[in-house]
Amino acid sequence: MHADSPQPPPRSRIVPVILGRLALAALLGLAIVAGLIWGQAIEVPNRLNPFTPLRVTDSANWLTRFKLARLERNDSKCLAVLADSPIAHRSVPDRPMEEGCGLSNAVEVSRTSVVLSRGFTATCPLAVAMALFETNVLRPVARQHFGQDVVRVAHLGTYACRNINHRTEGRRSEHATANAIDLAGFVLADGQQITLKDDWSGGNVRRSEFLRALRDGACDFFDVVLSPDYNEAHRDHFHFDMGSHRTCR
Repeated sequence: MHADSPQPPPRSRIVPVILGRLALAALLGLAIVAGLIWGQAIEVPNRLNPFTPLRVTDSANWLTRFKLARLERNDSKCLAVLADSPIAHRSVPDRPMEEGCGLSNAVEVSRTSVVLSRGFTATCPLAVAMALFETNVLRPVARQHFGQDVVRVAHLGTYACRNINHRTEGRRSEHATANAIDLAGFVLADGQQITLKDDWSGGNVRRSEFLRALRDGACDFFDVVLSPDYNEAHRDHFHFDMGSHRTCR
């Protein structure tokens, strides 16, 4: 080859250029599809459409957490989703934060898709997460393990102006803003009572597996899920909350 002939670019430079162009083309393609979905030129089921609101009755998928997270930043949209769910509720007045305790965009829940041991006050996102948990986890898992529905849920409460694990010092619990709920037990249609205190490590394998399946499934909808495996303070209940951390134990 003549000394003055142009040299072809080295392979090490060609590959990154090709990959960059492919990535750009893919991004442009995604942008076009997103625009068509946004403009409703393409009909997409609500559960697969990232631009539409969450519906509790839709089958849960990878978009559910994304849509649920958006509700934590939009009070009115959260209440609209809750209004279209099985949760019987009414809004309660906000309580200004005092010493780390208070209420914001909270509702009083009198009934969910099951009977409750008593009503409770919860933030709107927590109430929506409970509806999703019951629809996608609690009832299907009960049918899988026992061939019947859960008809009643026993809980230990939601709002309590206190620190984590009732400590005298430390940061406030999510209970201090009604952003957490503790579940203690479940009653099946045939009257069987299953409690975390007796059945998490009890001799009934089916009940133990049922409770662990509930714990694992709850992690898809709540930010923090704590079980008796976490520490002694949770030996008799599940703690579910919609706080700023992510834990599943």
